[in-house]
Amino acid sequence: MPSLYVHVPFCRQKCDYCAFYSHSLVESPRDLISVYFEGLEVEMAKRQKDAPQGVSSLFIGGGTPTVLNVNDLERLLAMIHRYFPIVLEAEQTMEGNPGTLTYEKIKLIRSLGINRFSLGVQSFNDQLLGTVGRIHTAGQAREAIGGLRNAGFKNLNLDLMFGLPAQDMALWQASVEEALSYSPEHLSLYGLMLEEGTPLYERYSAPSSARGFKLGNNIPRLPDEDQQAMMYEWAVKRLRQGGYRQYETSNFARPGFECQHNLGYWRGKDYLGIGPGGVSCLNRVRWKNIEEVSTYHNLLRKEQSPLDESGQEVLSLRECMAERMILGLRLEEGVHLKAFEHDFGADLRDIYRDVLERYNHQDVFVVKGDYFRLNPKYSFIANSILQEFV
Repeated sequence: MPSLYVHVPFCRQKCDYCAFYSHSLVESPRDLISVYFEGLEVEMAKRQKDAPQGVSSLFIGGGTPTVLNVNDLERLLAMIHRYFPIVLEAEQTMEGNPGTLTYEKIKLIRSLGINRFSLGVQSFNDQLLGTVGRIHTAGQAREAIGGLRNAGFKNLNLDLMFGLPAQDMALWQASVEEALSYSPEHLSLYGLMLEEGTPLYERYSAPSSARGFKLGNNIPRLPDEDQQAMMYEWAVKRLRQGGYRQYETSNFARPGFECQHNLGYWRGKDYLGIGPGGVSCLNRVRWKNIEEVSTYHNLLRKEQSPLDESGQEVLSLRECMAERMILGLRLEEGVHLKAFEHDFGADLRDIYRDVLERYNHQDVFVVKGDYFRLNPKYSFIANSILQEFV
């Protein structure tokens, strides 16, 4: 039974660091939302056969799903439930940003089954929010948290970012401490990435040398890699003290509140992605939808495939193994040795013997019970190490 992701490709205004596919409603015609819904329903009707027994979890992301008005949110959720039965008590998550939430929207989505909310706070400092083009204020974030709690949300994630322009350790600590004061069940902590093609990348056009230097013209300095590492390490210790388990490199949860939808990705489970830019992987076949809303809609209305030019990709056994290692080793639990052998017919320690021998003297990898794990002290540089498994 796959999990289901539905992409809502609209934002009020794109953030300066965002490389995800979305349309700014400031710049897009209103009828683009209607075009999106028409295409979405056609795709859902076609894809319901891929989940004949329903779906194990739901995640509605974007973009900013909560930029939709109340009628559109109701339409979206009704459409999802019409085509994809959701397992009783399953985790149903919606993303949203402060400044796009009203209490009416919050009450509606809670009444229609959304039981987990992921709020893009990023910082509780208005100046820092401005440096990366966030359109909400810290005050609106506080109001959104209060509204979500008042509406009965008992599973709340807060996103925070470190490495922001002009951010120092004291400012980072203040945001983390304020986040903890609201007792969220889950926290996601992300380091700022300079993604090519974004306004922030253009502002700091030499990413390899920009961090740590003041660039002039009143452009604030980016924290360097050492400062980012200290921010991350401090937060890991602080959240552990606060009762949160670091179950994945960037994700922390109180016991029992780990994001089940994302765990499915990281453990190699099947998933179905609906909407422009949605990515699916079922039975080792992966595909991605074309990103442009109007083209996506037109193809579906003509009963043509909405897949992008790469089409469908049948993953080789070796590619599936590599993905299991790369994603699984981001988890605190690691990769289950017996599950890997069951799925691929081989012991991972034999398949990746050359990688393990290269790192053996550094104690980078450890075995704990039935799990093969990355030593936690290497979490901050996990991405560079995990590329060894490609």
